[in-house]
Amino acid sequence: MTGAIRTGIGGWTFEPWRGTFYPADLPKAKEADYAVHHLGTIEINGTFYRTQTPATFAKWRDAAPDGFVYAVKALQYCVAKKKLAEAGESIGKFLASGLSELGDRMGPILWQFREHRKFDPEDIAAFLDMLPAQIDGVPARHVLEVRHESFACAEFVELLRKHEAAVVVADHDTHPQIADLTADFVYARLMRSQEDVPTGYDAAGLDRWASVAKAWAKGEAPEGLRYAADAKGDGTARDVFAYFISGAKVRNPAAAMALAERLTG
Repeated sequence: MTGAIRTGIGGWTFEPWRGTFYPADLPKAKEADYAVHHLGTIEINGTFYRTQTPATFAKWRDAAPDGFVYAVKALQYCVAKKKLAEAGESIGKFLASGLSELGDRMGPILWQFREHRKFDPEDIAAFLDMLPAQIDGVPARHVLEVRHESFACAEFVELLRKHEAAVVVADHDTHPQIADLTADFVYARLMRSQEDVPTGYDAAGLDRWASVAKAWAKGEAPEGLRYAADAKGDGTARDVFAYFISGAKVRNPAAAMALAERLTG
């Protein structure tokens, strides 16, 4: 058995996508509908900047076709405190803001740490303790994006496994890459798209990530990635979420669709 593999982008509002992803004559009000019908997943950015309402989450749910899944980027204030252990109130309010309205369209919740945050075992353990496995009966998956090299250690990997949380597998010039398998899903953020390449990543790069994604879905730990501990390729099927983020943003939709084509071929 293999897990489901979905490819996507961050958000759906970006003016340079008109004519490159969206048809030039598409009404702006139809952009979200177009995006969810041409991609397998989208990382919602709006939730990072302000609190949304249950009605908004319900609207997003109803717009998405069967099989489509949103990732939800957690409100930035939840991880802004010097001590994450003190963020319980903020985390609780965010999780209660209506996320469960997404129902089966809700994918992983992304907790993005600031680049200067270093690994503090006790603080990270306290933070992970506050992340629930369900929100109003809807299963909740959690993934941490860490951007400081101090997280690339076996102790962090073991904490994630204990709490069944994932870590972002980053394809980035400076962020650490931690590809250890720690949850029942894998979450990759691919941030090296290039504007002079129509598909963002060249053919060789897309072929490589397609191979990696297929291996993850089968529960394997692909070679050529960086691991902080033992990779734990145990053959357990895992869902895979791969997002083309940042880099040459104008190319990211094309990159996501090009990768999806390789995964179905």
